[in-house]
Amino acid sequence: MWHATAGDDWAPRAPLRGDLDVDVAIVGAGLTGLWTAHYLAEADPALRIAVLEAEVAGYGASGRNGGWCSALFPASLDTLAGLHRPDGRRHGRAAALAQHAAMRASVDEVARAAAGEGIDAQLAKGGTIDLARSPAQLARARTEVEHARAWGRGDDDLRLLDRAGAEAVVRASGTVGATYTPDCAALHPARLVRGLARAVERRGVRVHERTPVTAIAPGRCETPYGVVRADVVVRATEGYTPRLPGHERDVVPVYSLVIATEPLPEAVWEEIGLARRETFSDHRHLVVYGQRTADGRLVFGGRGAPYHLGSAIRPGHDRDPRVHARLLATLHEMFPVLGRGAGVRVTHAWGGALGIPRDWCASVGLDRASGLAWAGGYVGDGVATANLAGRTLRDLVLGHETALTALPWVGHRSPRWEPEPLRWLGINAGLRAMTAADAEESLTRRPSLVARAVAPLLG
Repeated sequence: MWHATAGDDWAPRAPLRGDLDVDVAIVGAGLTGLWTAHYLAEADPALRIAVLEAEVAGYGASGRNGGWCSALFPASLDTLAGLHRPDGRRHGRAAALAQHAAMRASVDEVARAAAGEGIDAQLAKGGTIDLARSPAQLARARTEVEHARAWGRGDDDLRLLDRAGAEAVVRASGTVGATYTPDCAALHPARLVRGLARAVERRGVRVHERTPVTAIAPGRCETPYGVVRADVVVRATEGYTPRLPGHERDVVPVYSLVIATEPLPEAVWEEIGLARRETFSDHRHLVVYGQRTADGRLVFGGRGAPYHLGSAIRPGHDRDPRVHARLLATLHEMFPVLGRGAGVRVTHAWGGALGIPRDWCASVGLDRASGLAWAGGYVGDGVATANLAGRTLRDLVLGHETALTALPWVGHRSPRWEPEPLRWLGINAGLRAMTAADAEESLTRRPSLVARAVAPLLG
């Protein structure tokens, strides 16, 4: 749906034609790669920058996600505080809070930078409401807010809503409360990434599409059409990283699937709410997410698709009729108005792979000895995080020590995933466990024992 409504014909740019020498080569024309190119070109217009993309800009997660530009980071504040500095000391509380503040600021920076480049990403900063629709979910919501308070985060960051407060935002069945944060904007991801590709070209960046990189090494990227030599090579490949030799176990590609309705009548929206285009979810274990689009559709997605043996990524995996049917059933259960009469028509169903590191902690960094840089492992929270990565890589590449380069995720190295078939067994068992945990809570009305048992294994 995002691709169809991006106002773009998606015609591929010219591939690489022969060897090329540049200062910075960026592998991947998603948000990470393009934000990196944008901020580098803005800081030093003399830099020679090339972006190499196997498909077209925005083909992957950047152009097909749920459209949340949020301050969510996949690792907790406790995890960030426990990460080690280069000297071996732990980063600690202040550094973890600095990372959280940087994520909050990144939501506004995406809006500012997009507007500055004339990109209409149909952005609306309405925040996120995370519903509690059972006693067990309400207990998790309260625990989340208590944890935030223990870290000094106030109501302006995260607050607990009672039933009336939640229903003033969105009216979903069974609601007993919610958490709310203002730090999220609903947007049109394909408009953002396609507009950003055009913006970096205006700044002199070369974008070569249909140019798969087959290997990365210090000072070079190999492609079927030539070798790109560069002082710095940035790997911005997220869920597609396992396709690169030597990186097969750095992250695993896990599929998230999405549906979109036809534009809904205003009378239906009056029953549902989301008047400020708040993004929404609930506190179930198996993640779901939704938003009201600028043209009045309801976009709703979630996990539940299986991990494919050998980190396989194929177009056929983008659609799973059983998962898409479950998403529609969940949407009807949450908002019964959608199923009344003939029901609301689903016009689009799709999916895509996101990258998950073994410790569920995103990272960004530059090995100065080799000139190899990287960013990714966003676990589905990548729209704003990719922007923070782009600004951080700018500072690292230019050799500037800044507040961004001191954040805990900078230089972090996640452990590698287990070899197959162990990771196939473990990941799919985890997905099934989360489904079972939600079923358990619907029966017992108490927090799931299954979820408590497997939580340490799932980040």
